[in-house]
Amino acid sequence: MADSAQSTPVESSASTTPAPAAQQQQQQKNNKKQNRPPHPNAANAKPKPVKREVKILMLHGYTQSGPLFRAKTRALEKLLAKSFSPLNLVPTLIYPTAPNRLSVSDIPGFVPSSSSPHDSDSGGPGSASDTELTDSWAWFRREEATWNYRFINEGFERLAETIRAVNEGAVVSDGIVTDKKVGEEGVDEPKELRGVVRSEVVDGVIGFSQGGAMAAMLTAALEHISPNTPRPVTTPSHESWVKELREANKGQPLKFCVSYSGFFALPEELGWMWTPKVKTPTLHFLGSLDTVVEEARSRRLIEACEGAVEVTHPGGHYVPVSKEWVGPLVGFIRGCLKKKEERKEEEDVGSAFD
Repeated sequence: MADSAQSTPVESSASTTPAPAAQQQQQQKNNKKQNRPPHPNAANAKPKPVKREVKILMLHGYTQSGPLFRAKTRALEKLLAKSFSPLNLVPTLIYPTAPNRLSVSDIPGFVPSSSSPHDSDSGGPGSASDTELTDSWAWFRREEATWNYRFINEGFERLAETIRAVNEGAVVSDGIVTDKKVGEEGVDEPKELRGVVRSEVVDGVIGFSQGGAMAAMLTAALEHISPNTPRPVTTPSHESWVKELREANKGQPLKFCVSYSGFFALPEELGWMWTPKVKTPTLHFLGSLDTVVEEARSRRLIEACEGAVEVTHPGGHYVPVSKEWVGPLVGFIRGCLKKKEERKEEEDVGSAFD
């Protein structure tokens, strides 16, 4: 009984003594953040890094399509996103499809049927089977006799449409430009771009084979030969689509161009693109075992680009997507974006003293 009687005041004393301190702690917890005194190290705290979008056009080769090219370069796309993450860059890869649809007889290696040419149902030359349309596309068609490029205007008009759409806020889903825009009813910002500073223009282009040739020509068409002075167009029939391209990208040149197994565009009517040389940074991948595009044609494109960077992989006519070969691509793009940002800062500082 004695032990029991003594325990009561002790417990009562313990429960009442810290009451003022507990109330003070609770009051502090209820204070609003703005009324709290700043943390001693708050002034030295680093701001949260700002993530920025990088828009990149991905141009497929002859007989391919945008979705097919994306399927073939999916590993590259994933490695690019992973490699850009520490740099606080978020790539948006855009895979347009060329406008010129090919038939079976347009595919390299096509062999006409040996059946009677007069029997259209037998699969003979000129039959429905030879002219059947496929899911194969081209940016332009080369005339064998003259080497001129047919339908090239349509190819660049498609690129102008694509660039304009993405720069006006069209949602890119699985690499394909949709007719939806962020802000419309039921259309949300893509998850990977939430909180990311959006790029207002297309930043660069990557192309393969015929797409590599188009990438270089697109770069030349958008380039400024001096500050605020676009490259002059000397072929009247090109003026319309060049104007569309430049307006679509808001008068801004590309920051970089990457060509895989690309080649030089030979037609004289395209000569204005190469004089003077292309000054936009370019990276050229060549396959040492490539039997589709002659090395001399690829090297002539390299020679048309000032300060071009060349990388040769021990493979054939394809885009190497292993880490070993994505590394040079990441380093090149990072360097181009860094130089552009430094140049912009210099221009901003200079304008402040004008």
